[in-house]
Amino acid sequence: MALNPDTAAENASGDSPRLNPSRPIPPPQTGSPLLDLLAKVSIRLTQLERRFDPFFRPAFDALLRGPLTDLVTCWINLARDRDEGLALAEERPLINEEELVDSIITSFTAQIRDLWKPGYAERGGNTKTFGIVRAEFEVHDNLPPEFRHGIYAKPHTYKAWVRFSGPGPYITPDIDDVGFMSISVKLMGVPGEKLMPDEKHTLDLTGVCTPTFVTADLASNANLQLESLRNAQILHFLNPWNNHVLDLLMQALWTRTQTSPLEVAYFSCVPYLLGLGQAMQFSFWPKEEGRTPIPRLPLRPPDDYLRQAMARTLAEKEAAFDVRLQLQRDPHRMPIENAAVYWPERLSPRVSVATLRIPRQPFDSPSQLAFARQLSFNPWHTIAEHRPLGNQSRARQRMYAELLGVRQRMNRTSPIEPTGDEMFIQ
Repeated sequence: MALNPDTAAENASGDSPRLNPSRPIPPPQTGSPLLDLLAKVSIRLTQLERRFDPFFRPAFDALLRGPLTDLVTCWINLARDRDEGLALAEERPLINEEELVDSIITSFTAQIRDLWKPGYAERGGNTKTFGIVRAEFEVHDNLPPEFRHGIYAKPHTYKAWVRFSGPGPYITPDIDDVGFMSISVKLMGVPGEKLMPDEKHTLDLTGVCTPTFVTADLASNANLQLESLRNAQILHFLNPWNNHVLDLLMQALWTRTQTSPLEVAYFSCVPYLLGLGQAMQFSFWPKEEGRTPIPRLPLRPPDDYLRQAMARTLAEKEAAFDVRLQLQRDPHRMPIENAAVYWPERLSPRVSVATLRIPRQPFDSPSQLAFARQLSFNPWHTIAEHRPLGNQSRARQRMYAELLGVRQRMNRTSPIEPTGDEMFIQ
């Protein structure tokens, strides 16, 4: 498949051979010198911690992350309203859901237009592309009957494109981000009617490196995007009148100075249907447990050391992830409408159902990175058996589609539905 000529030209021009270059986070613009200072200090402390994190984090995670995750989850549940009385896989829309989606779209649109020039607009979230790679998604044989729904109904191997990315909305040197990474998997050749009509043969799976989402619901998400528009996200979490400190603590437990996009687990964070009346979350777990050394720490590593680590690995060997599903067993302690609550494994263990295999390959040519910009990943690129659940998932259907339109109009590109047969000159 040929790339859009406008996109190919802008990348072949030499003006930005690796898409948008890394740059510092813009200064806070809260209108208050004191709040600006608080936001600046929080950024600097995070960036300092990232330089030393690898020296203590393995021991911390092994000894304390599990118990502290349970403790924070307990606090979050105590702070929640009483049991909503929902059944398994049951949803309950928010009263002002559409207004909140409008607010989020408005904030993201303003930020995209402020951060990026026409022709170079990036995604509002999961912004920095580390790489997009070919893969195969192999569904296992002999799964328990309750897991045999949708794409897991029978053994099958799907072609896939996998995009690994960093946090948004900025593109910073890797060591200066918040340690957040994401995965977007597009399966091809998936039969059945899709919930979004723009792609006929694909199914998307998206995940991030934290098992809970950064916001519990659309109301808190809308507030976070307003603070992000001011480049002062920390104020969302530390607001004395409506704080989200527990959400911040949970994110801090699971973000870290990353070593490679191939060496971290990714979680759906939000639930999906697994057949009729059954909800699940999915996750991707790296098959190998090794960690790539980060160059020059505690001094500054290369700006794109994560992409470089990924490229070195795939030049030598394949990488693989174990795909696991976790069924909802308790509608209150494993909620549908609150994405900040960790689903305990003691209530429902994660079960291996598939393997995501990434063969040896080069992937970091300008044309392949440009291809990543043209792809659209949306959880609603799926079939009815895997419909996204919860208020933040419902919002993504319209939010992702409208923000994709903003980006495409700025870049003068058209969406494409890949086949898996695309070829690129390396």
